[in-house]
Amino acid sequence: MDARFNMLDNEIAVKFFKRLANASLVIHQSPLPRSTQELVSLRASQINGCGWCIDMHTKEAAAAGETSVRLNLVAAWRESTVFSEAEQAALALAEEGTRLADAHHGVSDETWAQVRKHYDDDQIAALVSLVALINAANRLAVIVHQQGGSYEPGMFAAAFN
Repeated sequence: MDARFNMLDNEIAVKFFKRLANASLVIHQSPLPRSTQELVSLRASQINGCGWCIDMHTKEAAAAGETSVRLNLVAAWRESTVFSEAEQAALALAEEGTRLADAHHGVSDETWAQVRKHYDDDQIAALVSLVALINAANRLAVIVHQQGGSYEPGMFAAAFN
């Protein structure tokens, strides 16, 4: 399967991606731990079947020091012992915020209470924004069949700075 459309060869798409990159920079510079950012992005990307984003966030997380054990267990985080309660709350929010159509009530009160327990307002703002942003990025990549496998750590940031 080849990509349907090269978004990086289109002026409008490049302008849009630059704005996404700026939005991601706000989240990246927030007090939300980088490991949590990558785990959340990876989990949403797994749910959405976005090979490009799975590739990107797996490699970015590994480059930032994340272990292969934790990366391999993200899809089964509920049945794992390697994630903190705070990370579990963030992963639950990522899943519920990604599967809005599957859970017609959106994010549950229980999950929200766990998020509030472990994160301050700035971290929550970053976390909610991250879930929205990664879902948008997943949809862009899946629609045009952007395939995973060729991403190198730092590639996204370098392309739009």
